[in-house]
Amino acid sequence: MEKYVLSIDQGTTSSRAILFDKRGNIIATAQEEVSLIYPHEGWVEADALVIWISVVNVINECLIKANATWADIDSIGITNQRETTVVWDKQTGKPIYNAIIWQSRQSSDICDKFNDKKEYIHNKTGLLINPFFSASKLKFILDNVEGSRERAKRGELLFGTIDSWLIYRLTNGAVHATDTTNASRTMLYNIFDLKWDEDLLKLFDIPKQMLPKVFPCNHDFGTASYFSTKVHIYAVLGDQQASLFGHACFKEGDCKNTYGTGCFMLMNTGSTPILSKNGLLTTVAWNIDGKVSYALEGSVFIGGAVIQWLRDGLKCISSAPEVDGAATSVKDNGGVVFVPAFVGLGTPYWDNDVRGTIFGMTRATTENHICRAALEAIAFQTKDVFDVMAKEAKISLTSLQVDGGASKSDYLMQFQSDILQINIEKPCCTETTALGAAFMAGCKSKYFGSLKEISMMRCIEKEFKPQIDAVSAQNACKTWECAVQSARTFKAFK
Repeated sequence: MEKYVLSIDQGTTSSRAILFDKRGNIIATAQEEVSLIYPHEGWVEADALVIWISVVNVINECLIKANATWADIDSIGITNQRETTVVWDKQTGKPIYNAIIWQSRQSSDICDKFNDKKEYIHNKTGLLINPFFSASKLKFILDNVEGSRERAKRGELLFGTIDSWLIYRLTNGAVHATDTTNASRTMLYNIFDLKWDEDLLKLFDIPKQMLPKVFPCNHDFGTASYFSTKVHIYAVLGDQQASLFGHACFKEGDCKNTYGTGCFMLMNTGSTPILSKNGLLTTVAWNIDGKVSYALEGSVFIGGAVIQWLRDGLKCISSAPEVDGAATSVKDNGGVVFVPAFVGLGTPYWDNDVRGTIFGMTRATTENHICRAALEAIAFQTKDVFDVMAKEAKISLTSLQVDGGASKSDYLMQFQSDILQINIEKPCCTETTALGAAFMAGCKSKYFGSLKEISMMRCIEKEFKPQIDAVSAQNACKTWECAVQSARTFKAFK
């Protein structure tokens, strides 16, 4: 009987388990939403135990749907929301504080204190000083949970991003580890020396003994003994790197954009890291058997999350798929421009203080106009990143590979093609992040063959081509640029 690779995809708002076969086809999938906690304005947290329970639930459900047992599983690949920070008791395995989600801005004041070190940090990590990354979140927990720093120094507490937390739980506490991609997002890891940076640990006052060991992405991270002592975790990658791998972006210049809770564009830059001068991040794309590939990355904080807000906050749709119908029920956006800066703006602005703003409303404005403007905002933010990416890499991009939940919106994908004036390629398998983790694990176990073999599995379901001229696209973007400038100005009057 054919075996399958199990991919665990732990995202910001949901956990998924997916079984893939040798052809990269989905055999079964299960998903469970994870509730977020908002203790204060700009704070975003989650119960790490709830995250773990959701992962257990979707794994069990997925196996049941496939009528499979653990004897049918070749290996496990893990991909995860990056930067989200968990600190737990080494003895009991219980978190000492909620997981601080990557979107959270509660450590902004900490980052402000290190503004004079931003070039120093950038030159070591490829990152910008920002609460987006794990270092300030970890420092926040150690600063605010009484006695935690002393306990960490005594080796009683462990830190990890979500991958480390899941590895620890899956192996029943036997393994405390991470991979190079996730480590590169902590702002504590030197992407040139490929190790935890002693100077940065000292700067943020982080005890080194609480950090996980760092391994290549295709490493044996132990057996998932919580379920089975025979099935190995053979791959770990941050979600955006997994997506890049799942798209088979193995060559320099290959580029993809994921439309998830946030939007993340990555371009493979090969074996040499390129430090950006235009607000992009330099990150590890993957580490295979010690051979590292790097990537440039642009980050949009609020992508598909704005659709969730339309559903849960504004309550103008009852489910995410309805947004397309609402958007196309009106002939245009009615002059409405939406800047969904609920937690600030990412690339290229990196402005933590700007907040969500809707411009151009009249008495004729309806919920449908706002829905349309919300989808367009996702595309506009992506264009901001795309323009910087093309400038930084000094290449002319002619197509963009896409994935993620919001890429299911045909209206969004067509509008994206229109304003970028390039082709958008949507793969047959939109679960590219999970597929990337499965590919990496399967390569380690020899379930899959070479990277060339994986490339040949790539299948394009639909291609979107520009339907408006360049001048019309430029005019639409000018309106967006004015709206962003106004939103950033407004914060001064708070």
